[in-house]
Amino acid sequence: MTDNAQILSEMNDRSREVFRRVVEGYLGTGDPVGSRTLTRTMSEKVSAATIRNVMQDLEFLGLIQAPHVSAGRIPTQAGLRMFVDGLLEAKLGDEDRDRIEATVDATESDVAAMLDRVGSALSGITQGASLVLAPKHEAPVKHIEFVSLAADRALVVLVHADGHVENRVFVPPPGQTPSSMREAANFLNSLVQGRTLSDIRALMGAEIEAHRAELDGLAADLIDKGLAAWETDGDRGDRLIVRGRANLLAEGADPEDLERIRTLFDDLERKRDITEFLQLTEEGEGVRIFIGSENKLFSLSGSSLVVSPYMNADRRIVGAVGVIGPTRLNYGRIVPIVDYTAQLVGRMLSGPNTRG
Repeated sequence: MTDNAQILSEMNDRSREVFRRVVEGYLGTGDPVGSRTLTRTMSEKVSAATIRNVMQDLEFLGLIQAPHVSAGRIPTQAGLRMFVDGLLEAKLGDEDRDRIEATVDATESDVAAMLDRVGSALSGITQGASLVLAPKHEAPVKHIEFVSLAADRALVVLVHADGHVENRVFVPPPGQTPSSMREAANFLNSLVQGRTLSDIRALMGAEIEAHRAELDGLAADLIDKGLAAWETDGDRGDRLIVRGRANLLAEGADPEDLERIRTLFDDLERKRDITEFLQLTEEGEGVRIFIGSENKLFSLSGSSLVVSPYMNADRRIVGAVGVIGPTRLNYGRIVPIVDYTAQLVGRMLSGPNTRG
């Protein structure tokens, strides 16, 4: 049993209700919740003094705190975590479901356009900023070609079996000749049929070693360099779609809030290895919630991320959708929205009509 689960199980009904009402009140208004307010909403009639005693106990446990000199209390990050793990009641409303479904057409053939619409819809529905991590193209490869552009630049052209074509400029090993480029391309094309780029990358090292005597050293270097150009840390074919940034700025009347949001945007712009979002979600298929410093990408901005992976027809995680907002998110509404959106995108990608 985790520490939070143990604390929750040891709390009596009154302590649990006070804690839940403090959190829900804060999430609803952003204001501290005081003992007098709670006396009017508790299911049993208790005095303000009794509630203050309960709140002191909750504060000692690190679940709530008093901001500045306020007489009221707000949840701590630990308190929010315990609330979303143990007390959150999440239900998808019919109106939210309809708005999500309206953005996804079962006959859609353009995945990129669909994901753009999903991102815009998520930000509009939740009034936060949405994140959509688009899947990289993993169709089998049909043909690879290397084209010399200059002494220090070359182009690798990748043609997929479904007609999708990708191009990337990279720096080749010194001394490449037209002959070594043809040799490298011929070698790769003997391997690619029916394999994805990931499959080829896994196979390539062993094949180069086995055929090194037949391959010119330059050609072997070019093969490695050319394929590595598609696997760099900076860009692995994934695309991050961010929508609704203005929604977050609209929340920040306080200059400190505005500065935190700008920090978040800066982090997003600088974060080139966006596949981290996939890594964050791979521990489970459902929605994951990262509050404040639990996610290093948003630690400085004090934001929360609600994210869920989506899968292809092979049940492999290929992307993720999520919502960013202040820690004062309406988790009970946003969690099922993100969950349902991810399920819907997965179903669309598993259909026979979609293409990357």
